[in-house]
Amino acid sequence: MHQKILILDFGSQYTQLIARRVRENNVYCEIYPSDISSQFVRDFAPAGIILSGGPASVAEDKTPRAPQSVFELGVPVMGICYGMQTMAAQLGGAVENARVREFGYAEVQAQDQTTLLRDIHDRTDSAGKQVLDVWMSHGDNVTALPPGFEVMACNAATPLAAIADEKRKFYGMQFHPEVTHTLQGKAIIERFVHEICGAGHDWNMPDYMDEAIGRIRSEVGADEVILGLSGGVDSSVAAALIHRAIGKQLTCVFVDNGLLRQNEAEQVMDIFGRNLGVKVIHVDASAEFLKHLQGVADPETKRRVIGREFVEVFQREAAGIANAKWLAQGTIYPDVIESAGGKTKKAHTIKSHHNVGGLPDTLHLKLLEPLRELFKDEVRELGLALGLSHEMVFRHPFPGPGLGVRILGEVKREYAELLRRADAIFIEELRISGWYEKTSQAFAVFLPVKSVGVMGDGRTYDYVVALRAVQTEDFMTAHWAELPYTLLAKISNRIVNEVRGINRVVYDISGKPPATIEWE
Repeated sequence: MHQKILILDFGSQYTQLIARRVRENNVYCEIYPSDISSQFVRDFAPAGIILSGGPASVAEDKTPRAPQSVFELGVPVMGICYGMQTMAAQLGGAVENARVREFGYAEVQAQDQTTLLRDIHDRTDSAGKQVLDVWMSHGDNVTALPPGFEVMACNAATPLAAIADEKRKFYGMQFHPEVTHTLQGKAIIERFVHEICGAGHDWNMPDYMDEAIGRIRSEVGADEVILGLSGGVDSSVAAALIHRAIGKQLTCVFVDNGLLRQNEAEQVMDIFGRNLGVKVIHVDASAEFLKHLQGVADPETKRRVIGREFVEVFQREAAGIANAKWLAQGTIYPDVIESAGGKTKKAHTIKSHHNVGGLPDTLHLKLLEPLRELFKDEVRELGLALGLSHEMVFRHPFPGPGLGVRILGEVKREYAELLRRADAIFIEELRISGWYEKTSQAFAVFLPVKSVGVMGDGRTYDYVVALRAVQTEDFMTAHWAELPYTLLAKISNRIVNEVRGINRVVYDISGKPPATIEWE
C-alpha cells in the first residue's frame, strides 16, 4: 500500500499539474472531483489532501465546497487558489470579490516562521523581506482569516496571499505552486508532501513495474490478450509490460493503416518480433483505411473513422485467437484528460482519442489499460525499467490516428506519401543537429493548399508543409521550440529539393495553449 495524497479537483486547468508535481517527488496521488462524499475521503485514508483551484467564486451561493471530513481527518491540507478560498470560508473566514484581480506574474513577501515556507524564497528585497516570484490567477480574495490561521505571504493587491494554521497543518496559497512560473513551486510541494505529510518515496517505476505485472497476471489469468501495436512509445511500453507479465499469452496486432511514418512497419517488426520475441501479426489494411477516409475532412470524424476501422480489424484478428478475452491498449493519462474521460468527468473535450471511451459490445473483449494512470514521462521511465532501448523509449509521440490527423482535411494516399518523406527529412536533420533530444515532439503537417513557386527557370504550383516542434514537461502545456534559423533553412531546402510536389515550408510558432500540439 502506497502512502498517497488525495487531490480534490474544483475544475482548475492546472489540476493535472498538481498530480505531476506530487509524483515527481515519488509520492503516489489520485485526483477525484470535489463533490465526493466525506466517507470516500475517510476510506481513501490519505497522508495529505490538496484542494485545487477552479473557475467558480466562493463568494457566490451554490459553488463547490470541500467535503467536511477533509478538515476533520487530522491530516495536512493544502488549498491552492480556489482551494484556499473554500478552506477559508468553510473554516470561518471570509472571501470577497477582489478589488484588484491578479493574473500572471506577481511577487509576494513570504513569512519565514511557517513550516511550509521556511527558508524557501527567491531573493531578499531592500527592506530585508523574503520575496517569492509566483503565478497568480484569481478574481476573489480571502479578506478575513479563519480562527487559528496566520498570514504566510502577502503583497499590496492580495494582503492574504498565503495563510497557515500550523497546529492543524492547514495551508492555503492564492498563487499556483504547481506551474513552472512559480519558481519555488516544486520546493513548496516537496516540503508539503514529505516533511509536512510525512510521505516517503515509495512511488517509483521499478516498484510500479512489479506491481503492474502482478495486477496483469491476477486480472488476466490464463486468458489470451491482443494488443494494438502502433510502434509509438505508449503501445510499445504497454506491449513490453504485458509480455513481461504473461509472455506467450500476448499477441500484438500491428496494423498498417497507410498512415504510418517512413519505414515504420519494418522497424516495429524488427524490434518486437525479432529482438524481443513478442508474437506480432502484421496486417496491411492501408487500402481499407484510405477507402473509408475518402471525402472525410472533419478532424473528429476522421478520428472516429480511423478508430472504427481499428476495431473492425481487431475483431477479425481476435476471431482467429480462440482464447482471446482482452484487448490491451497504450492509453495514458493525457489521452483520458483530453477526451474528458478522467474520473472528474468535468473537463472539456479538447479532441477525442480513438483509444479512450471503452469498446463496442460487438468486440466481445474486455479492456486492459496498464498505463492509463501514467503521464508520458512516467511511461518512459517504465520503458527503461523494462529494458527497452533509450532510442525507442524517448522516441517522439505519434498520434493513434497517425498521419491522418497530420494531413489537414481529406486524407489521400499521395498526401500521405509526400508527408512521410518530408517528415523523415525533418526528423533526420533534428537527430543530426542534436535537436531531436532537445524537443519533446516534432513532426511535419501537410497543408492541402498550393502555392506558386519558382525552381530554376520554371514556375511551380505545389503543396505546402508546416513544421511543428515543441518543448514540454508533461504535454499539458508546451512552448514552440526555437530551432536555429540555419537548421530550419537546411530542412526547408532539403524538403523542397527532395520531395517533388512540395515547394513551400512554414514553421509553427504557436504554444499550447492556445493551440494544441497536433494540428487536428
